[in-house]
Amino acid sequence: QVQLAESGGGLVQAGGSLRLSCEASGRTSRISRMGWFRQAPGREREFAAAITWTGGMTFYADSVKGRFTISRENAKNTVTLQMNSLKPEDTSLYYCAVDESPSYRSGDERGYEYWGQGTQVTVSS
Repeated sequence: QVQLAESGGGLVQAGGSLRLSCEASGRTSRISRMGWFRQAPGREREFAAAITWTGGMTFYADSVKGRFTISRENAKNTVTLQMNSLKPEDTSLYYCAVDESPSYRSGDERGYEYWGQGTQVTVSS
């Protein structure tokens, strides 16, 4: 089992920045990939970004590319999402997720076995 704890959400004005962190604990030796997904009220959960645990290859949704940066710190089992130039449409509950054995594309939530509780990001206009 892997446990995930997200932090760093909050309220920010459009154009501002936030930094989300996610710390994994438990059976972290099997982590292959970590990702961030988000879900706005009344909408389905969608992919934001992902990073492979070895190699650090990154993947981004088109909607966040150029504004968000995902990074990892393996020694601390932590993944970070730096979000810049935030827009009101970025307002969502952001979830961290772990994939132990990639069978799907990085942006497909079916491939992620463990999920955090989510941290709220609200961007005011």
